[in-house]
Amino acid sequence: MHLHMQLCRMSFPRSTRTTLERESTSESSSSLFDSFRYHATVMTPKKQRFKRVSKPILHSSRTKPALKTRRSKLVKFTTEPNPSSEPHISLGNFETLPREFFQIDALDLAPRLLGKFLRRDDVVLQITEVEAYRPNDSACHGRFGITPRTAPVFGPGGHAYVYLCYGLHMMLNIVADKEGAGAAVLVRSCAPISGLDVIQQRRGQKTDKPILLTGPGKVGQALGLSTEWSNHPLYTPGGLELLDGPEPENILVGPRVGIQYAQPEHVDALWRFAIAGSAWISAPKNTLRPPL
Repeated sequence: MHLHMQLCRMSFPRSTRTTLERESTSESSSSLFDSFRYHATVMTPKKQRFKRVSKPILHSSRTKPALKTRRSKLVKFTTEPNPSSEPHISLGNFETLPREFFQIDALDLAPRLLGKFLRRDDVVLQITEVEAYRPNDSACHGRFGITPRTAPVFGPGGHAYVYLCYGLHMMLNIVADKEGAGAAVLVRSCAPISGLDVIQQRRGQKTDKPILLTGPGKVGQALGLSTEWSNHPLYTPGGLELLDGPEPENILVGPRVGIQYAQPEHVDALWRFAIAGSAWISAPKNTLRPPL
């Protein structure tokens, strides 16, 4: 397999991984691919790129200042969530992101997704934590090649890739990069913006605490997703869409969660990103640090 994609340790039970690894790529991969083919313009980013592979985070008593990014005055991030009073945010100020926004390297797209809004009907979530998965990444589902299940990952950026983890959790990923790359960004955690009652009903939890949405399976459940949403374009209004949002003032980085089976350089790579100061971040939190 030349293209690689894996988004969490729990992505495939042992029996499923074995089955996928035995899938024949000699069967008409072109026919599989054709049904997921799109045509769009690739946008080359000009912002700072994070290191492709990084060393493990070392604990230190000294705290470095967090990375500064452009901050919007429309929304203020706080350490204490209060979704019950739902922030007065007019989403009319935020447009659906164009497809070109997504067609960059997953490692560049991931931090740019922080603060953006996922909307499905009356439910709106703000993305607070993500992980990048890139081509030639031994932790990436793309390593299995193009199959009926992974085909959306190999389309152009801007589509959803939803897969079932351990037969329990629907994991939402945002496809990145150009067509054929096989890359995506996993949405790990969100904060509720609207539709709290619906979120609580879907989650089966009557709480407004971060436990409601801190974890990729919780996000998929809150949005009411199934694998049928895989390959859905996120840049078109209606259904499930991704809206622009404010950039956080500071971010944190760290190694991805649950990928110990991957190669050491990919296990240690700092490809997990979160909003600094947000309570809506999944465990473990002690591996997250301000970027160097």
